[in-house]
Order: sequence, then structure tokens, then C-alpha cells
Amino acid sequence: MVIEQDNQLLLIDCGLMFPDADMHGIDLVLPDFTWLRENADRVVGCVATHGHEDHVGALQYLLRELSFPIYGSAVTLGLARNRIEEAGLMGRTELVVVKDGERRMIGPFDVEFIPVTHSVPHAHAIVLHTPQGVIVHSGDFKLDLTPVDDRRTDLARLGAISSTEGVRLLLADSTNSEECGHAPSEKSVGAVLRQLFAEQTGRRIITASFASHLHRIQQIADAAIANGRVVATLGLSIKKNVRMGRELGILNIPDASLIDIDEADKYPPERLCIVST
Repeated sequence: MVIEQDNQLLLIDCGLMFPDADMHGIDLVLPDFTWLRENADRVVGCVATHGHEDHVGALQYLLRELSFPIYGSAVTLGLARNRIEEAGLMGRTELVVVKDGERRMIGPFDVEFIPVTHSVPHAHAIVLHTPQGVIVHSGDFKLDLTPVDDRRTDLARLGAISSTEGVRLLLADSTNSEECGHAPSEKSVGAVLRQLFAEQTGRRIITASFASHLHRIQQIADAAIANGRVVATLGLSIKKNVRMGRELGILNIPDASLIDIDEADKYPPERLCIVST
């Protein structure tokens, strides 16, 4: 998505899609960058709402042709950085970390970063304060009142903007909005995992999770450690993300409880949990 103001352009997310079943021989579906290439000198930056591939996965492709800074939370930029580094394109961008509630000028754009809960930690809604009124881009969000990290969607700030400045345009995520009811809290998964681990005493446990779902990985690790197991990651992306999550303080897994997958055979089945993608 692109916002234009005072002849300058600001990108909000730059993601890719994965092919449908009938797209034979297609690995990725990328946006059409033609218009951005034609207006490259007007692009002042990209604001990333969160680190999922469908929101930041195409940055490594666009940066081959354009150069611009990227703004987002430390987690969001950490996830985006992995792909950009793999493509050897870090020299074409600057990663600018923003904090919850921060408001900053990016070129002529007055941008505010509102914390929202999502399956990937430290996601943001984007509020643009423009001469034509306020634009709210919700990003992907989940109204989880008991998130694993206690970082909740800032509904108070969104309400304050609505009751004072007003919202000229709301661009909202609508995944499953046609479904009745609400999704359970991510924290509720922890109790289920602990029960399942307790029921599998004597067996090796192998779990599958999105590599970016750090809160789920934390709860798997908590259940494993409580059950007397060590944790091994299987897959490059999950290994990188676990390392990043521990460095940023998002994941709390003791050194003694985390092993390399190559050491898995040294442990009896009842003492091992493998986390894979």
C-alpha cells in the first residue's frame, strides 16, 4: 500500500503471497512494482506493521531496484532483516526501530505507531495524521486481553483519536470477520500444551509452529521444560528467530534447556522436544 502526500510516497508494508494450488511452477506471488520503479525518487520510506511474510516478504525484491529506510518494531525489523541479509541488500536500506506509541515525521508524513496484539509479537497499527484528516491502518490484529507478553492493543489511544481528531479513513484487517464469536487467548494454549506434554511421558515430542510465532514457541518451551525436557529447533528460519527472540528478550529459554538439533540423539526420547516449522 502507498500513501501520497506533498508529492512524496510512503509505503505501508511490502509483502508477498504464496501461490494457489492451481499456480503450477510458481514459488511466490509478488506485487507489481512498475509504478514504484517509475516514482522511485519520491519514496521516503516503508512502515512495516509486523513481520509476517505477507507484509514484509517482498522488501528483499523491491530493494533490488529502490533504496529507502524501513520503520518498525525491533521484532518486525529483525524478521525482515533475515531475508534482506540473505539477499545481500542491507546496504540499500536503513532499519529504524520505533517504540510503542511513538510519533515521528517520515518526510512529510506524521506517523504514529499504536501497539496491537497479533500472532507475531510487537505488531503495530499505523496512524497517519494528514492535512485531510486521520488515516488509521489497523495492520493485522487480534483483540487478546490476556496475551502471553501482556502487551495489549492500545484501544484507549485509538478511542482518544476517534473522539478528538476523528478518523477520516479506516483501513482494517478483516480476516475471519464473517465468523461469529471470538478467538481464544493465545495464553490458553499454554495449559493445553502442558497437559499434552504430561500425557506423552516416555515419548519424544515433535511440534510444528510458524517460525515467527514466538509466543507459541515460548509456550512450547515452557511446557517442555516443566516436563523435564530440553528443546531443539529444526529449520534455519526458526533457529534464527529463536536466537533473535532471546536477544530481544521476547523469548525466555535458559541456555541449559536449548540444544542444537545435532545433539538430539544424545538425549533419550522422554527428555527431548523438537520445535519445527
